Amino acid sequence: MSKLRPLHDRVIVKRLEEERVSAGGIVIPDSATEKQTRGKVVAAGEGRILEDGKVRPMSVKAGETVLFGKYAGQEIKIDGEELVFLKEDDIVAVLEG
Repeated sequence: MSKLRPLHDRVIVKRLEEERVSAGGIVIPDSATEKQTRGKVVAAGEGRILEDGKVRPMSVKAGETVLFGKYAGQEIKIDGEELVFLKEDDIVAVLEG
């Protein structure tokens, strides 16, 4: 994949694969599944520029798994890989463990 460096408080996330089989063993087709709201941070910017010109560091970093809104961000395909560009504010939680 190309080297990407998001600017300021932007984050690039790769959606994680969702379960395609239900608890009862039924295979769920792609058309019936919802967009995954969990992803792995591929890259993060330096941080938000505050009104006084200082930079507030990002609260997420590459490699972390995050939760974000279903309709948040902008989807883009780079080198055949589907990625989501988000603002840091669109991320609601970091999954630990």
